[in-house]
Formats: sequence, C-alpha cells, structure tokens
Amino acid sequence: MIRSMTGYGSGTGVSGNLEISIELRAVNNRYLDVSVRIPRLYLFAEESLKKRVGQVAARGKVDVFVNVASAEDSEVAITINESLAKAYIVALHTLQDQFGLAGDVTTMQVAKLPEVLQVQRPETDQEAFAKDLLAVMDKALQTFNTMREVEGEKLRQDITQRLDQIEALTAKVEALSPETVMAYRAKLEQRMNEVLEGTHIEESRILTEAAIFADRVAVDEEITRLRSHVSQLRDMLQAGGGVGRKLDFLLQELGRETNTVGSKCNDLEIGKLVIALKAEIEKIREQAQNIE
Repeated sequence: MIRSMTGYGSGTGVSGNLEISIELRAVNNRYLDVSVRIPRLYLFAEESLKKRVGQVAARGKVDVFVNVASAEDSEVAITINESLAKAYIVALHTLQDQFGLAGDVTTMQVAKLPEVLQVQRPETDQEAFAKDLLAVMDKALQTFNTMREVEGEKLRQDITQRLDQIEALTAKVEALSPETVMAYRAKLEQRMNEVLEGTHIEESRILTEAAIFADRVAVDEEITRLRSHVSQLRDMLQAGGGVGRKLDFLLQELGRETNTVGSKCNDLEIGKLVIALKAEIEKIREQAQNIE
C-alpha cells in the first residue's frame, strides 16, 4: 500500500503511577529524520522511540512529542533544603542592612530561590517504563500509519488517473506522427514543382527525401519507452511500499522521452500534445513528492 509522508498519530497509556501521551507529526523530507522531545528524566528511552519510528517509516521529517505526568495518587514528596534556605535568608538580610533596602523577606521569595524546594518522586524502573512507553508508541504509530495510508490511497488514485491521461496523449502523438511525414512529402513535392516549374520530378527522389525526414522524426522508440515507463509506474503504485524515490526516477525518464518527442516532431498539433504531456508529468511529480 502507498503511504504519504505527511501524517499525524497519537496514543496514551500508563506506566505504574505515570500517565504517558505521545503525538507524532510528519512532513515531507528527502530522508528519514526523527526528532524526539521527551522530558529529561526519560531521555534513556529516546533512541528506542527513534528505532520504532524507523521500523514503519522510510522517509519524512517526523517529530515525536512525549509527555509524562504523575497520576493524582502518586507519591510525590517536596523537601526543604534548610541549610540553603537559611543561607539565602541571612544573605538577603545582609543586603537589606548594608544597602538600606526596604521590605521584608517573604516565604514566597525564599521558596522561589534555586534548589530551596526539591521535588522527590519514586524511582523509575527504566526497563518497565521503556516497555510501557513503547506500547504507547505502537498505538500512536498505528493511527499515524492509518492516516498516511488514507492519504497515500488518494495520491495513488490521482496519479493513476493522470497516467491514463498520459497514455491517451501518447496514443494521439502516435496517430499524428505518420500524418506529419505525409504532410512533409506533399509539401516537398509542391515546393519542388514550384522551383522546377513543371519539370518532371523523379518519384524516387521524393521518396528518398521523405524517407530521410521520416527517419529523423520517427518517435516509435520514444513512444514504446513512454508506455513502458507508464506500465512500470502502475506496477509500483500497485505493489506499494517505499516507492517514492523509484517513482521520482521513472518520472525523470518519462520527462526525458517526452522532450525527445517534442524536439523530433516539428508539428504544431504534436507540439500541443507534448506540452500537455509535460503538464501531466509535472503534476504527478508534485504528488510523488508526498509519497514515502
């Protein structure tokens, strides 16, 4: 199945007395780039989360947001660093006395000073927490992938319709190509008659000139390759998986063959078809940039 590189997913769960929530957001990127934002206390699990993302995503800029909160009934203790608080108070009173500062030293002022109040939480079992965290991550990745698959299916349908249009335009070019040679032969014969003023013109000479022109403007090989590339693109879309880079390569080849057709066929109608072909290829290229 085709997946878009853009997507969103979320999951929640618990680990002991901790509540865990994870969000994932992804946008287009040439390679896989995973960024994890997690509280410092749980940084030991960062690499595990990145590896988990790497198991389901091949490309994209993926941001992972992890929030860990204590449950209401968790045992959280706040202790006072008494010696430090006393030192702060003495220092503050000294400042008041030496510089004649007004005001009282309040409890709130002292409490806001660094490391006066210290929060103590129960020690985290890292192995158990990592296991629970990855379980939540799997939930988030499931919704993440579901969204990417929905978007990917829309991209597949749109590209498939445009491939149908490319095939139709290619068939028109193929039909018009012989007419171009016939028109050239008629124009060549007319001009030679005008120059030679009614003098008999050997049919073999006209046939030779027309054959040279036909060889120069022949696009049979290009049309065959165009159809081959379209067929390969369809197969890739049907097979699914991480085909974004392969699609991009084939689209370059498709554009190259189209340019060759345009340079060979000096015909107004074929020129219009080539422009339409380029437009469809460019639209597919824009869509392919979103595919993993």
